[in-house]
Amino acid sequence: MSRKNFQTAKRVVIKIGSSLLTAGGQGLNKPAIRAWVAQMAALRQQGIEVVLVSSGAVAEGMVRLGLKQRPKTLHELQAAAAVGQMGLVRVFENKFQQHDLHAAQILLTHDDLTNRQRYLNARSTLLTLLEFGVIPVINENDTVATDEIRFGDNDTLGALVANLVEADLLILLTDQTGLFDSDPSLNPQAKLIESASVNDSLLDEVAGESRSGLGRGGMFTKVRAARLASRSGAATVIVAGAIENVITGVMAGENLGTYLIPNIAPIAARKQWLAGQLQIKGRLILDDGAVKVLTEHGKSLLAVGVKTVEGRFERGDLVSCFDGKGIEIARGLVNYSAAECLKIAGKASSEFEGILGYADDDELIHRDNMVVIV
Repeated sequence: MSRKNFQTAKRVVIKIGSSLLTAGGQGLNKPAIRAWVAQMAALRQQGIEVVLVSSGAVAEGMVRLGLKQRPKTLHELQAAAAVGQMGLVRVFENKFQQHDLHAAQILLTHDDLTNRQRYLNARSTLLTLLEFGVIPVINENDTVATDEIRFGDNDTLGALVANLVEADLLILLTDQTGLFDSDPSLNPQAKLIESASVNDSLLDEVAGESRSGLGRGGMFTKVRAARLASRSGAATVIVAGAIENVITGVMAGENLGTYLIPNIAPIAARKQWLAGQLQIKGRLILDDGAVKVLTEHGKSLLAVGVKTVEGRFERGDLVSCFDGKGIEIARGLVNYSAAECLKIAGKASSEFEGILGYADDDELIHRDNMVVIV
């Protein structure tokens, strides 16, 4: 999809960062929110379905509680999020109602999208809301999420939601103009990257960390989000939220921000779900033959191709597969526990029963439960 074809998009996910929503930590930026909501309402009038991923609960809670610095302990973060979420919901509901639109609040944790049944339930709910013409407003459920089940940043959440609803475009509104070829705060000659392939290695070199202190995302998380979104065919635009009419401008094909092109074929819905999981329970280091079988022939992973087993995992857990250079090749749902894998690594399937006393599956990871990510 080129920029000029954004006008043909049917469904878009828009993520707004914490520093934008809270005016750099000074409380909710209601004039800016009013403007963004008006633009989203304009998209709805054009027949474009909109899903909003909103940061800012913790930042707004900090303001309401009089906190000067982002809390460091989990229970303080959760308390701030609980307080701040009230303000976010109230403002968005009010602003959308001014355009005769209903908003729906949805709070998610990574655990909701890790479980396949809950993933499908979340998808069904979102698609039903869109059918009703409602604007879903999604945030991470910070009040219950733990470090083990959190997304880590709402850029990643935005990308997973784009996969979930099969959006055409993910717009990441930030406090930066876009992605530059070097740090513009250090190099006055830094140039905006107007467009690039989502898999361009240059992006890894130039993406930095967040400097606002309010959110958890930097350009690195936005590049990672774009790559996640591309797995369902979604394009990504990273752009400054402060630009006047930025959302409608992007959708009209204006040359704003950085356009990251998803120049890979979309993968099947079940494998999108696998690729988007962040809770990796273990690692399998493969020999060159196994790497070739997975990447070139799309076959299942057999134990004979495994050299090393790392981590603690049980049957059905998600594990990553790496080549000898430490590059992740694939990930999938494993058919044997870590203890079992240690015993059968490098062995033929015909030897399983003699080693384990039983043989459940010939494959360590079946190709239907695996996604190749290189």
